[in-house]
Amino acid sequence: MSPGGKTRVETRITRRFAALKEEGRSGFVTFLTAGDPDPDTALDILLGLPEAGADLIEIGVPFSDPMADGPAIQASSLRAIKAGMTLAKTLDAVRAFRVKDDDTPIVLMGYYNPIYIYGTEAFLVDAKEAGVDGFIVVDLPPEEEGEFCLPAVAACLNFIYLTAPTTDDERLPRVVENASGFVYFVSITGITGTKSADAGEVAGHVERIRKASGLPVAVGFGINTPEQAANIARVADAAVVGSALVKVITDNLDADGKAAPETAERVLVRVSELAEGVRNA
Repeated sequence: MSPGGKTRVETRITRRFAALKEEGRSGFVTFLTAGDPDPDTALDILLGLPEAGADLIEIGVPFSDPMADGPAIQASSLRAIKAGMTLAKTLDAVRAFRVKDDDTPIVLMGYYNPIYIYGTEAFLVDAKEAGVDGFIVVDLPPEEEGEFCLPAVAACLNFIYLTAPTTDDERLPRVVENASGFVYFVSITGITGTKSADAGEVAGHVERIRKASGLPVAVGFGINTPEQAANIARVADAAVVGSALVKVITDNLDADGKAAPETAERVLVRVSELAEGVRNA
C-alpha cells in the first residue's frame, strides 16, 4: 500500500525497481528523443540501450514547443519532427523494441498536446498494446489529473510526476498523491542541460519525496558525466541522463544534419560509460 493507502499495480517499472533494490544498487535511466536524428538511427540506438546498461528507458515524444527542455533536446525534437516522427510512429518504435526485449521498462515523456490530438482513450489502448509502461507529461499538473493521469492509472499504467527543489512540504503530498512507478526529481531549477546537479543538495529532497510517496525516486537534469551519475546514484534510486546523450547525436551529424555511420555506436558507448558510473557508485 502507498502512504495514501492506495494499492499500486505491478508493472515492468515496479518490477525493475524491486530488482534493483534486491541487487542493492541504483538504476540508470536514459532519455533520448524518438526519431532523432532519423527513425532508423534512433531505433538502432533504442534496441542497443539495455545491453549498453540502461535499466529503464525514457523516450521523448517529439513536440514543436518543448518548453521544459534546453537547447539540445529542443533541437532533437525538431530534428525528429523534420524526419517525419509522430506519436503513432513512436509507438511503432516501442513495438519494434518489444520484439527483442519484453523486460526493460519504457516511459514516454513529453507534452499533452499530441496525446490530446490522438485521443486519450485510444492512445492509452494503443500505448499499452505497444508495450509502454508509464508516462511523464510535463505540462499536466496534479490539478489536471483527470485529463490523463487517472485514466492511465486505471489502465494499469504508471503516471510519473515531476517534483523540483521548489516543491515544498505543503505542495508535495498533492503532487505525489496519484503518482505511481517512481517520482522524478528535477535536481535543478530551469531547463534541461544548463546546470549540474549537486548530490549533497539532492539527498535531502530524495528522502523527503520517498517519505511522502513511498515510491523510488529518480533524479534527472544536470547529470552529464559518469562521475556525476555515480554521485547521484549514491543518494537516489536512479540517475537519469538525457541531454548528454542527445549531445552525442548532435556531435555526430554531418554538414547536412544527417547521422554519421557511427552515430548509434558512439551514443551506446556513452551510455555504457554512464551506466558503469552508476553501477560503481
